[in-house]
Amino acid sequence: MICPNGHESQADDFCDTCGAPIDREHQPVGSVTSASAEPAAASSQACPHCGTTNLPDALFCEACGYDFTTGALPRGERAPGAAAEGEGDGQGVVPASSEGPDTEPDEPVAAPAPAEPVVQWVAEVWVDPAWYEGQEAEEPLPSPGLPTVVPLTKRSNLVGRVSASRNIVPDVDCTSDTGVSRRHAQLTTDGRRWFVEDLGSSNGTYVGPAAGPLPIDPIAVGPRTELSDDDRVYVGAWTRIVVREATEEERATP
Repeated sequence: MICPNGHESQADDFCDTCGAPIDREHQPVGSVTSASAEPAAASSQACPHCGTTNLPDALFCEACGYDFTTGALPRGERAPGAAAEGEGDGQGVVPASSEGPDTEPDEPVAAPAPAEPVVQWVAEVWVDPAWYEGQEAEEPLPSPGLPTVVPLTKRSNLVGRVSASRNIVPDVDCTSDTGVSRRHAQLTTDGRRWFVEDLGSSNGTYVGPAAGPLPIDPIAVGPRTELSDDDRVYVGAWTRIVVREATEEERATP
């Protein structure tokens, strides 16, 4: 299927690339020519830590958070060989037990379960009626209510919509808002600050403060934009995202 913007899509309802509605009755006859097909990406880069394929200009690995700029491993992980440091500092070898052969063997000790990642930051995903009014969207506005709170446990988090055909499962899922692209934006952190990066979305990514008028100009595609405290990120027809520190209750909930 071909969307109104010229992208080839395996889905027949909305474009896999930009999210535009697809008109099934007005499709070109025959196969899509190479001139109308969406150009393939020039290159990609594989994460040296986990092997996941990323966009060529990505700053962090989408899967594990590896920093392509500094080569820093994801928080909480160590380089190979680091575990060997300090070995031999403890007590000497414990001598074998002198008990007789009739001694019952100790019960095997189960390995401890891996610790759950600590939730330090969350993203609130809101339905914003004020943003919807300025978008001239055809879809009806969902009923506004309490926000969806998404834990941000990785250094890099994808904002977008689910696509089974392209195996896209965003960290911040905005599937209900068809104005959001499949791979719309990326939220990244250095552990203290947060940034948003537009990934070439069809409708743009907007950033504005909590007070004052709504933003009218989207951020540039590619460069990261640092988020100030209480900044709002607007995407799609009605979605507003707020990145904030987790509450004590949210930190205790994995």
